[in-house]
Amino acid sequence: MFHPKMNQSWRRGLTANLSLALPTARPLISRLPFMKATIKTQGQQFSVSEGDILIVNRYPKTEAGATIEIKEVLTTGEGESFRVGAPFLSDASVTAKLLENKRGKKVIVFKKKKRKGYERKRGHRQELSVIKIESIRA
Repeated sequence: MFHPKMNQSWRRGLTANLSLALPTARPLISRLPFMKATIKTQGQQFSVSEGDILIVNRYPKTEAGATIEIKEVLTTGEGESFRVGAPFLSDASVTAKLLENKRGKKVIVFKKKKRKGYERKRGHRQELSVIKIESIRA
């Protein structure tokens, strides 16, 4: 029963009223300065800050509770104190604690060639480590 143009004007009016009615979001606490870094570990790059929890490929010969020092730091800081390495920063390091070693979800690899009777089914589970970033030293 609605005309398409009438429906659009009604929708525009609703969004305009909603944007005026909602107050702007204000942070509950003031923004505290914290250190950020971009690291390279296990063949991947991550942008991290202190307290972050990451899932990465398994660190060989490590157990839960071990401390890992990552020296491949690409960038550190934020704002005025931002530094970029070429390719890595020589004096920077990130310390992480290994929370657990686990295995990822099973991935099924299925190969088939039609009309040839060729079928292969194989599964794979990736070995993973869960780490928590303890400190960033720049």
